[in-house]
Amino acid sequence: MIRINLLSRKKRTAEAPQKTQVWLLVALGVVLLEVVVLVIVHGIKVDELRAQERKNREISSQIEQSKRAVEKHDEVKQKLAQLRAREEAIAKLESARSGPTAVLVELSRILTSGRGPSVEPSRLVQIRRDDPQSAFNPNWDTRRLWLTTFKEEKRRMHVDGLARDGEDVSEFARRLSLSDYFSGVKLLPAHRQQDATTKVDLVQFSLEAEVKY
Repeated sequence: MIRINLLSRKKRTAEAPQKTQVWLLVALGVVLLEVVVLVIVHGIKVDELRAQERKNREISSQIEQSKRAVEKHDEVKQKLAQLRAREEAIAKLESARSGPTAVLVELSRILTSGRGPSVEPSRLVQIRRDDPQSAFNPNWDTRRLWLTTFKEEKRRMHVDGLARDGEDVSEFARRLSLSDYFSGVKLLPAHRQQDATTKVDLVQFSLEAEVKY
């Protein structure tokens, strides 16, 4: 007698749809998970894109500012050149107005008894220490020398004068060399002559120097 287990077949037949449903749910979950991941990744990429676009706009703005600055560079340079030229012209006018006056005042100081050249005290002390002969004589009688002509052109001075003897001329030249207002002092050939009125022998001299102002 043959027996067929119909209950077992029915059980297997009922379990089949259940397994199919489980696989469908799993597949649906995977798909949903992928969608969620894609949404998250998409949001991150969108934020990165916006951040990059913001940086690009900032860079573009900086480039435009640099272009505008470069465009105005020549104009700014030209204005600066004009300002410098104006300042130099004003400085030259001020120097031309005050310089010759200062030189004449310095000459007057040099040729005044009890006075002397304008020189830094520390420099004068050092000169007297190193070479006393290079320092000026504070007791020199300035009435022993006088100037007859004075010319100054392009900061080059030329003077003529008379002195009682050669030592007076040397003292005058020494004072000019020490002064802060003169440099490159050069004595030109001198000669003796007799004053027509007093019959006193004098030294006629000429001297050149650069003036500083």
